[in-house]
Amino acid sequence: MNMKLASIPSFKRPREKLIERGPEGLTDHELIAIIIKTGYSGRDVIELSKKFISKYPLRSFSKLSYKDIAHFKGFGVSRASTIIAAIEIHRRILLSKSTLRLLSPDDVIKAVAFIKERKREHFVGVYLNARSEIITVHTISIGTLDASIAHPRDVFSPAIHHNAAAVIIAHNHPSGDPEPSDADIELTIRIREAGKILGIQLLDHIIVSSKTTLSLKQEGYI
Repeated sequence: MNMKLASIPSFKRPREKLIERGPEGLTDHELIAIIIKTGYSGRDVIELSKKFISKYPLRSFSKLSYKDIAHFKGFGVSRASTIIAAIEIHRRILLSKSTLRLLSPDDVIKAVAFIKERKREHFVGVYLNARSEIITVHTISIGTLDASIAHPRDVFSPAIHHNAAAVIIAHNHPSGDPEPSDADIELTIRIREAGKILGIQLLDHIIVSSKTTLSLKQEGYI
């Protein structure tokens, strides 16, 4: 039987505490309890949330995948989707508040750090205005352990939508080896040439790994 927040004394309920004290007055697990709403198999929602935060403290959330959360006992598809959506909203809020200007590959790495520890390849685009300020960061595709699938149209569709002047693409290598594959180089050239036709410059292609990074521009491919 699922143990709901209503089964907890009112003065201990996270929702009531939030209303009375504000979100700053809640612990990490109490905030999670509000998101997931109910417990699981005789374990009340507070206990379940404590167990989740014990395994996945907030500092690890940027590395969490949907599967990590969905496979946590008592969470599943619905709760995993809700938490991943909340994490993504937070990331976008931070991005919208910043006017980060990209001047070097190191600046790009900061913008795409969220893919660094992903267990599958994530291919992302960093879209810039004419002042080299980030407009948005968009996940273009998610691949397998050792390959991502992307097409130039998928890269430039967000660029056109956001009226971007330039784009930087990046993807991670879960293997830890940042050396570009032949497919990485071929795709980079195709995107570069498509950008010339559209008038949207490809500034760089960054390969990110848990150990180091590589710039295909610095390697001479752009």
